[in-house]
Amino acid sequence: MTLRSDRCVAPVPVEKKVQPDSPLAQNLQSVLETRTAGDPDDATLVCTDRSPARLSVTMAKRGTPVCAEVIRHGMEEQDLRVRQMAQDLAGGHSPDRATPCERIADLIAAYQEAGHPSFAIDTKAKEHLGKLFRAGRVRSTQAFRAFDHDCPSWADGVRIPHGIDDRGRHRGPINLGLSHDTSQCACDRFRW
Repeated sequence: MTLRSDRCVAPVPVEKKVQPDSPLAQNLQSVLETRTAGDPDDATLVCTDRSPARLSVTMAKRGTPVCAEVIRHGMEEQDLRVRQMAQDLAGGHSPDRATPCERIADLIAAYQEAGHPSFAIDTKAKEHLGKLFRAGRVRSTQAFRAFDHDCPSWADGVRIPHGIDDRGRHRGPINLGLSHDTSQCACDRFRW
């Protein structure tokens, strides 16, 4: 099948920007003013709970129908973008913060010089066992099957890893405990 050239129509470029002072821009600004929040300590921080798709529906009800893509561009012009929380605030510095660590380091050095052992004990996050989803891949003849949701009540049990490191020999076991009392379980494993 061939198309005749007189039937071909070149695509019309679509303007994706919201023109300032247009009824669309004024309506969008009006909607955003009622659906934004901010930080009282920082006037430059503004956020909204409305997505471009939801704003598109609201705009159509107010008499200025527009697609979500145009609204997204209009929001980006106002620097309203999807952002992830930045974990970059310093928690503060205590002048005595290093003192306990220095004291522990001195005790470890003194014990090791005297020929005594020193240990580091750590526990990790509990791991639910059973047919629950695990990230990663493995070569196999067929896929492992897991529940469609990872409900802890569907687990066959829980294992809590405890590691004990002999700092002098740089060796130590990893134990898998069942107890939710992690400190008691770690101490029992250490005595064992």
